[in-house]
Amino acid sequence: MATYKKKYKAQNKAEQKQVEEIESTTAEVFNTLDDTANKSEQWIEKNSKPLFIGLIAVAALILGTLAYTKFVSEPTEKEATNELAFPRNYFDQAVTSSGAAIDSLLTLGLEGADGKYGFIDIASSYSGTKAGNLANYYAGVSYLKLKKYDEAIASLSEFDSNDELLGPVALGAIGDAFADINQLDDALDYYEKAASKKDNDFTAPLFLYKAAQTAMSLKEYSKAESLFTKIKENYATSDQGRDIEKYINSAKYAK
Repeated sequence: MATYKKKYKAQNKAEQKQVEEIESTTAEVFNTLDDTANKSEQWIEKNSKPLFIGLIAVAALILGTLAYTKFVSEPTEKEATNELAFPRNYFDQAVTSSGAAIDSLLTLGLEGADGKYGFIDIASSYSGTKAGNLANYYAGVSYLKLKKYDEAIASLSEFDSNDELLGPVALGAIGDAFADINQLDDALDYYEKAASKKDNDFTAPLFLYKAAQTAMSLKEYSKAESLFTKIKENYATSDQGRDIEKYINSAKYAK
């Protein structure tokens, strides 16, 4: 049942004035809202075509991205992964082999055989995939083992990973390549990058140790002492940390 709401009646002139001010303010607010709503409606009506085109473009972009992922990116990634299995087999054989067979196996892994891609072709042909990125790593390590240092540095520099082990190991391998061609300043730089890439008990102390030994070769004894000390303070239980005190003393008294 509807009820009648009695309009408030002012008791005196002061209250009447207050009531009139409230009613006036309320009316202004509603007028402003109506005006804003009208302007919004006019703007939408005026720009309805561009808005519609924009919505279509956004929808097309989303659908295009989904289609690319499903029909191009994912199949290409799978194909690249399948291709990578062939040269990795040669690489794994090389790791467990000895003598002249190692070089032959590494070369087959790099160049491919029997119509199959090697690491070089996979890295080039599938550069946007995870497998293509990983092919750079295997190619770089293979070149390093073959003593082809410039090629090793080039391939490993193309590899990018935040993996707990592969990321630091790739940077450390570049350091090894520079060390083998006696570019010790560059080697030191990459060993330090490798040591700081991931904070773990394997790669961090290993590359801190290599960095410190390289600093000793460069007669940067203070730096070497600092690097050895980091191993003592942070990785005392690692393989490198067991006899670290004698290396700290060697750097300290070599100054």
